[in-house]
Amino acid sequence: MASSVPTIRHARREDVPAILELIRELADYEHELHSVEATEAKLLETIAFAPSDSPLVDVSATGGIPQTEPTSPSRPARCLILITPAGVPAGIALYFYNYSTWRAKPGIYLEDLYVKQSERKNGYGKRLLVALAKEVVAMQGGRLEWSVLKWNEPSIKFYESIGARMMSEWVGMRVDGDGLTKLATLLD
Repeated sequence: MASSVPTIRHARREDVPAILELIRELADYEHELHSVEATEAKLLETIAFAPSDSPLVDVSATGGIPQTEPTSPSRPARCLILITPAGVPAGIALYFYNYSTWRAKPGIYLEDLYVKQSERKNGYGKRLLVALAKEVVAMQGGRLEWSVLKWNEPSIKFYESIGARMMSEWVGMRVDGDGLTKLATLLD
């Protein structure tokens, strides 16, 4: 008898086509599809994956530290993938580790959380966040954090419903593209 509960596990290399599809769907939802530079090759080079022969461990049930390739400066990210009871990849949580100087503890920064629109209202987003929270707790970390677009009211309401709070005193900052190149050579 098939389970009626989805499985959440660390992504494997063979999941990359599904991950890229979900990234593109997220970008389309955020009206930024034209900004996607990710390719299967780039994802294969930059995500720390679980081995293909690893058991299908549901991390949302175990909450353990992942058994994946080690992270590194060139492979800094990890990805959880949610597989529906029907065996369809329906959601991802792409993340990396961060550090709190004030708490002197590691944490997780959730870069992107996405659940297919057709699979929403099934609790899948909450399951992905619970799995990440369990990982932070298991590593004795200090926090799980992420950003959300100001216009994305449904997501903001969802995040607040699970106990997240908006960081109104902090403003996101970014340097990219030509600005990053200029900054890197500023003192040359």
